[in-house]
Amino acid sequence: MKMKALDMNDMISRSKKIREAYHQLEQQHHGSRWTVEEDALAFLTDAALVGRYTMSQQGRWPAGKEALPGLKHKLGECMWWLTVLADRMDIDMNEATQQFLDKTEKLVEK
Repeated sequence: MKMKALDMNDMISRSKKIREAYHQLEQQHHGSRWTVEEDALAFLTDAALVGRYTMSQQGRWPAGKEALPGLKHKLGECMWWLTVLADRMDIDMNEATQQFLDKTEKLVEK
């Protein structure tokens, strides 16, 4: 079953709500919310797992049947982290992505 395409504005809104829920858990369990730097480190950890799951999905690392579900989850989680990081640093994710795509398209069209 194919899922409906996710609108970037919807992704941003949902990501903020989820992050706020995690902030509440951090406050409850650790007495403070994670810093932006801690969020960035968490993103890097998940990005590294994308690499490991990719290796497994490509037959270069043994992860068994968990590789594809894990890869899908971590890819989605990395998108979520990037959205959260942009929001926490007051960067408009729509604008940043559009500017990157515009600039890169011009570079590769030459």
